[in-house]
Amino acid sequence: MAKPPRNPASGILFIDKPQGITSHGVISRARASVGTRKIGHAGTLDPMATGLLVLGANNATRLLTYLVGLDKQYLATIRLGASSNTDDADGELSEPADAVAIAAITNDDIAEAVTQFTGAIMQRPSSVSAIKVDGRRAYTLVRSGEEVVLAERAVTISAFDVLTVKRGEFVDVNVRVDCTSGTYIRALARDLGEVLGVGGHLTALRRTRVGPFTVDTACTLDDDLETRLVAPAKVAGTLFDTVEISDDEAFDLSRGQQIPLGPVGAGPLAIVNSAGRLVGLAEVVNGRTRILSNFPVDAAAAPVEAEADSSAESVKPGAGSVKGASSDG
Repeated sequence: MAKPPRNPASGILFIDKPQGITSHGVISRARASVGTRKIGHAGTLDPMATGLLVLGANNATRLLTYLVGLDKQYLATIRLGASSNTDDADGELSEPADAVAIAAITNDDIAEAVTQFTGAIMQRPSSVSAIKVDGRRAYTLVRSGEEVVLAERAVTISAFDVLTVKRGEFVDVNVRVDCTSGTYIRALARDLGEVLGVGGHLTALRRTRVGPFTVDTACTLDDDLETRLVAPAKVAGTLFDTVEISDDEAFDLSRGQQIPLGPVGAGPLAIVNSAGRLVGLAEVVNGRTRILSNFPVDAAAAPVEAEADSSAESVKPGAGSVKGASSDG
């Protein structure tokens, strides 16, 4: 029989991942710190990368589906003058490009090349990605010596800003990228180097934002992660409009019964009870409530951050009370 978790409390963890550890290594640390095996993620980061890693514990893993597809922001350093078989500094680097060709690249050349990768584009993911090819991860095939060329996919780069340019043997370009989920910053580095004719690869990457959530308020692996769980209602209320219902209505909803939500948007909607606990996510279709996901009561209580920001607009009890979703991360 499986051993029950020490701490069955549900919550979302926003962790500032350090360099040199895998995302699954972070998850292992989180499991030990929080006291549960049931921890999932809303998108990983390479060992070289740092920044915002979003994890869910226990019942809050049901929220990860709605977090994984959010847009992202990254700070990155692209080194022009050499390519890599992994498109980053962890791979095998090519011979440097001709020094004269590297020195000839102007800031205007870089700015012009960046515009080619801004907006809706087709991107060929890095070969050492987790994308599956015939049931196997692409990076596994590459590491076994196979050549892998993945199909292009549509992504959107809403901002690709050059912050600074440092010149030496190579040209290091510090950039900020806002993009849709599924964008490979390593591929941007590779493609920018190809357009400029000297090769390019990624030497640093930091994820600073996932949707409305920023790394500024994230915890670290040195913190007591059990006390840094953010209540599901707070996270869902940041993403969606919130509807407060009575305890009787919450009970009916948990049994699959219809409850009136009033003239609200199509959803998803975060449904909370009178205590502010997230009961479920729902949408209204043709006037009828459709449950997208239920959030059962945790088996035992544990410390979590406040269910709602004390400065947030108060919501009166009763079906159909709606609060606008916060834009703060």
